[in-house]
Amino acid sequence: MPYFDAASSAPLHPVARQALLASLDEGWADPSRLYREGRRARMLLDAAREAAAESVGCRPDELVFTSSGTRAVHSGVSGVLAARRRVGRHLVVSAVEHSSVLHSAAEHEAAGGTTTEVPVDRAGRVDPAAYARALRDDTALACLQSANHEVGTEQPVAKIAQECRAVGVPLLVDAAQSLAWGPVEGDWSLLTASAHKWGGPAGVGLLVVRKGVRFAAQGPADERESGRAAGFENLPAIVAAAASLRAVRAEAAAEAVRLRALVDRIRARVPELVPDVEVVGDPVRRLPHVVTFSCLYVDGETLLHELDRAGFSVSSGSSCTSSTLTPSHVLRAMGVLTEGNVRISLPPGTAAVDVDRFLEVLPGAVAGVRERLGAPVASSGPADVESLVVDSLGKRCPIPVIELAKVIGDVPVGGTVTVLSDDEAARLDIPAWCGMRGQEYVGERPAERGTAYVVRRLA
Repeated sequence: MPYFDAASSAPLHPVARQALLASLDEGWADPSRLYREGRRARMLLDAAREAAAESVGCRPDELVFTSSGTRAVHSGVSGVLAARRRVGRHLVVSAVEHSSVLHSAAEHEAAGGTTTEVPVDRAGRVDPAAYARALRDDTALACLQSANHEVGTEQPVAKIAQECRAVGVPLLVDAAQSLAWGPVEGDWSLLTASAHKWGGPAGVGLLVVRKGVRFAAQGPADERESGRAAGFENLPAIVAAAASLRAVRAEAAAEAVRLRALVDRIRARVPELVPDVEVVGDPVRRLPHVVTFSCLYVDGETLLHELDRAGFSVSSGSSCTSSTLTPSHVLRAMGVLTEGNVRISLPPGTAAVDVDRFLEVLPGAVAGVRERLGAPVASSGPADVESLVVDSLGKRCPIPVIELAKVIGDVPVGGTVTVLSDDEAARLDIPAWCGMRGQEYVGERPAERGTAYVVRRLA
């Protein structure tokens, strides 16, 4: 069964498995003890730290191991904000950061701090000039991911790090998605990552704090990991994480070329095979293994189940797959179609034949979902009324868009259709539909219930 969700968690690398099993026998003792078992454990821990630091491009004494990538982010953000409180309580993040960063920002605001979210373009990329304008005299910390976890777009970290350095603001880089492919360029101050994203075991994160960066670890004091990560080190997992990072890096150059070619095939073929599809994310400046697309008139959760039954494990940022029924904050920030969203993230070793089979299965899966939802096949109907109102209150994506598409042909060119909807996804998906179908999105206004979205027929 092809597994196409490496961006969530990569399969355990064979080197990680070997290192994990070996260190279970050799690394079970307390590395802080002076007897031989403790010294042996300390040697393994030091060797793992040196290997990880070499891969990151930092000094070993700048790197600590945490219990997860999320824990690394939380510790990094809180530690710098606390240490630089006299400078100010302003935090800068991009609008497409991982939830761990945004949750840290929300906690900071709840404690009386302020946050500026820098917007992104339709490809999901931050403008360095806009990011620089967000920096203020009271900015204590800036955060930026190296590459996006949902659409694969790479961020201009080096340029933004330069802007931050010029005004004395430390930059924390979330490198969870990119570290397997190479070190993060630029003069950044802090870096976080997560081992299970590159084929290491879950439960190991990295936190790098460059020398000279003011940092005050929060929470009860602990002597382990330079006081920055409390608790007994999971040494077997740490050893396996460091060994697998070195292994994937050795394979990265060749595998990136191969996977990029497979992703390029998906990016090119999906719009040819499936009508009304939007491929999102930067087509060039992106991770080599990630591609995301959204399908009009499709329930994302149903599509994922159909692909699962066909043997493919994929993920989605569609609101239809979330218990909150709200679109992915990444897709929302980009302003792209959210319904029927599919993210493909190929793990190393993915066979070309599996990608070809996916491309064979996808059109039928999408067509089947659209048929069950009653999606329109083509515009039809007499154009005999100037305006129509479609009541889609209480109906979730993609039903409001489907009902809009069904009736747009019933008004003349220049006529309008007003869609009443209380689904948050409609705010993104109706304008996206207009852009894809050549219609004019007039705007929205509050309604007695929900929101009224007005569309003018142009074609």
